[in-house]
Amino acid sequence: MLSGKLIRLIETHQQEITDRLIRDMSRHPELTHLRQFPEAELRERSRSLLENLGYWLAQGNEEEIARKWEAIGRARFDEDVPLQESVHALFLIKEKMIDYIGEQGFPPDTLELYAEEELERRVGRFFDLLVLRLIRGYEGALRTALHATA
Repeated sequence: MLSGKLIRLIETHQQEITDRLIRDMSRHPELTHLRQFPEAELRERSRSLLENLGYWLAQGNEEEIARKWEAIGRARFDEDVPLQESVHALFLIKEKMIDYIGEQGFPPDTLELYAEEELERRVGRFFDLLVLRLIRGYEGALRTALHATA
């Protein structure tokens, strides 16, 4: 897989990508609830995802991803974080990752362009899965809460 080198680049430079993410989140007007979390917690969440990107992208981890991200969705509901903020934060992480790779100034040969395209496709599918599972967990917690109050 050609994108493997790029995945390792993301994993080894997760701190720089996380710094960019935290800076953007702290200024973003639509992320008011997430900004209330301690910075160390936001950094740890980002680090955990970016530092293990190759593992998460590997085949056969879909059930583990489903369990983890549905639990995160339930946790965001319990923490009163609006669903759109949770999804928006995932989009920002993906954006910062892809932007970082694009800024590395690799020689624009056909092989590198293909590797970047492959990475974007793989990461795009991965983040689609995260969003779906996050929403599933969030909605499950919402249904449980509504049934408890009914």
